Amino acid sequence: MLPRLTRRAFWDLAIWMVGLGVLVGTVFPFLVPFLGVPREQAFSPPFILAALAAGLAVGSVNFALAHLVFGSRLRLLSTRMRFVEDTVREMTFVGNWDSFNAKECEIPVDSEDEIGESTRAFNQLIHTLNRSHEVVEVVSRFSRVLSSHLEFKVLANQALELLLHHTAANAGAILVENAGNLEVASQLGLHDATGLSESGYVRDTLRTNRLQRLKVPPDLVIDSVVIDFRARDVIVAPVEFNDTPIGVVILATIEPFPVDVVRLLGLLLQGLGLALNNALSHKRLQHIAAIDPLTSLYNRRFGLTRLSEEYARALRNRAKLGLMMFDIDHFKVINDTYGHLVGDRFLIMTAQVARRVLREGDILVRYGGEEFYGILPGASTEDTREIGDRLRQRDGQ
Repeated sequence: MLPRLTRRAFWDLAIWMVGLGVLVGTVFPFLVPFLGVPREQAFSPPFILAALAAGLAVGSVNFALAHLVFGSRLRLLSTRMRFVEDTVREMTFVGNWDSFNAKECEIPVDSEDEIGESTRAFNQLIHTLNRSHEVVEVVSRFSRVLSSHLEFKVLANQALELLLHHTAANAGAILVENAGNLEVASQLGLHDATGLSESGYVRDTLRTNRLQRLKVPPDLVIDSVVIDFRARDVIVAPVEFNDTPIGVVILATIEPFPVDVVRLLGLLLQGLGLALNNALSHKRLQHIAAIDPLTSLYNRRFGLTRLSEEYARALRNRAKLGLMMFDIDHFKVINDTYGHLVGDRFLIMTAQVARRVLREGDILVRYGGEEFYGILPGASTEDTREIGDRLRQRDGQ
């Protein structure tokens, strides 16, 4: 690299070009005698001045041409950079990037040299900037969806829809470990997802906590244990919570995934594990709050809530609603004679018998102690009496 002479590159270029022209003009008189020009004429003052003037003129013209050719392109690059700077600043504070068009900021590439490479690098920088903002927006939108839902099923469905959209996948599923079992929390685009939990790829992903990617030749159909349509690219990624895999995400597409899909998926899945764990905890707490731990029936608090809902629905629809309450005769004697463990067994057996007697859709509640009641939507007085008699006969046996 030539040493810098001034603080402006084009001034340095002018000095070097004009200096080279003067140097050529100075050396030229010493060379022309070899071309047959008499020495007296070659070293005469007019010839020397003419050679110096020619060298100076050539250097100046070269600089002017270089400035015209390269200066215009550099000015265009500078103009586009300022345009991008102003646009990015405006959109950053406004918060709306929808109007940003990377194509409008591009510079036409018309040179196959360093200038062309600089132009390509600038264009690529614009697209990278746009893509980086798209990724930030995608992650932000995904995080907002995760934080806005606490119901497990709704959360899983919403998360899977966004994952399919942002990864360009055609089908997918989310599987989550719950009480030791791997359950399908959500699936889209699959005819049957029941066999996914038995897939070796899924088990390996959970065991190793590492993403697996299967690129399939066009003439090969993937085993239906993983996916049940002709897929070209399949990703099985772990979903973590506190560095422990709690589930997997399966994505499949009929075309190869985009090149950066694995990195994007890694960003999206960072918050999914926490959200799914919170939703599962919420689901368990709801279950604990609603279920009587001994009989596995609805408890009194939740049962009264359901009674209020069914009563309001019956009034609204002008429908019938049956209510049946029953208890265990001489339950205190059983407890006092045989102990509370036997009494608990009586309560459990009574709940089991009542479940078998009540119809599909009826609601069975443990009111407290040995008292139970059933909510019978659509049941008339006669229907309720008949069900009560049937329960009394079965329980007496």
